[in-house]
Amino acid sequence: MGTRSRGHGHDTQYVRLQRNYCFACGKNNPDGMRLKFEYDEERDRFVCRFRLGKRYTGPPGHCHGGIIATILDEAMGKVNKLRHVVALTSEITVKYLKPVPLNKPLRVESREVRVKGRRHINMAEILNQKGEVLASSKGLFIAIDPKKMFAKFVEK
Repeated sequence: MGTRSRGHGHDTQYVRLQRNYCFACGKNNPDGMRLKFEYDEERDRFVCRFRLGKRYTGPPGHCHGGIIATILDEAMGKVNKLRHVVALTSEITVKYLKPVPLNKPLRVESREVRVKGRRHINMAEILNQKGEVLASSKGLFIAIDPKKMFAKFVEK
C-alpha cells in the first residue's frame, strides 16, 4: 500500500489531531520523551539522537526495557512516512543486546525491510557513541485508514 518516496516523508497525509500527545514524539506531551527524527536520504533511514535521563531508570544507571521498546517502536513507525501511509504496530520483537546507559549520547536508526500489501516490516537499532548496537528490533505495521479509525478525535 502506498508508493515509496525518496523524499523526506513529511508530506504524509495525516489526520490532524488537536495536539500531538504521543508519549515518544509528541511536542504537546509535557511528560513525554519528545524524540525528534530526521530522514537521512543518503543512508535511507530515519535517525534520532537523544540522551535518557534518570526518570527512565530500570537497572541502576541504565534504561528500563519498556522505554527501550518504546524508542524502537517509534523509530520503526516513522519509516512508514516514506510510503505515505499511517500504519499501526501489530507486532514487535526486541533484542536487548547490551544495557542502554542513562545520560550518554545515543541514537536510534530505522529502515524499511519489506512491504507486502498493507503489511510493512521495519527494523530499528539503538546505538551508543562508538556505534555499538545496544538493542535492535523488527516490527510488523499494518496500514490503516486514519479517517475511519480516528474520526471521533479529529478537530472539526
